[in-house]
Amino acid sequence: MQPEASPMELTAVFARIQTMVLSQEHAVVAVHQLAQVAQDLIPSAAGAGVSLIDAHGSRTSTGATDHLVETADALQYESGEGPCLSAWATASLQRINDTTDDDRWPQWSRAVARSGIRSMLSVPLVFRDQCLGTMKVYATVDNAFTDHEEQQLELLAAVAATLLGSAQAAETPQRLSAALQAGLKDRQVIDRATGMLMEQRATDPDDAHAVLLTASLSQGRPMVEVARQILQRHPDPGN
Repeated sequence: MQPEASPMELTAVFARIQTMVLSQEHAVVAVHQLAQVAQDLIPSAAGAGVSLIDAHGSRTSTGATDHLVETADALQYESGEGPCLSAWATASLQRINDTTDDDRWPQWSRAVARSGIRSMLSVPLVFRDQCLGTMKVYATVDNAFTDHEEQQLELLAAVAATLLGSAQAAETPQRLSAALQAGLKDRQVIDRATGMLMEQRATDPDDAHAVLLTASLSQGRPMVEVARQILQRHPDPGN
């Protein structure tokens, strides 16, 4: 069993968080560094991410330790389902022991299982009764996380949420508005590409969206880039 971190070790981690968050003008930059802290704190994690989410469920900033995590996170917001969205919506921890047999978010779980992700933890970032987003860790083996890792990540998230909440308050409305508008444009591109695939393949929305998910993971590119390729009349990404 993995030994618990000592008070001195945790104090050092929290001091590192406070320095990085409060020294940044915007939380947009801080989330990238916080993702690395999460991976460092949970040795069994193959990657980690932090997402800030607005009241409508749209991301305002996202940080990830590698592209696999970035893609897995993006697939949740693009497909509208996944453990991080559930963690944010319910303000409760979500844990997947094996993505190959978890049926809570079937479309997302199948897609990330094919990419090599087998287990994950997602913890809400709660500040003054408001859920700001999520902090999550991923592993490439099943049953990678125990109750101990849950407690460690929840403790880290509680401190990060307090500091991120303070930093987020300094974000200008114009910056947040720009982020939301960019997210909306990406969503519109994906929806248009999904419609084009439905027409080309004579299929339904779920199957067309699955083509985008699979192409995004296999090519190591964000889904919105794959969607733009389709709209530019490039070859079908599933071929």
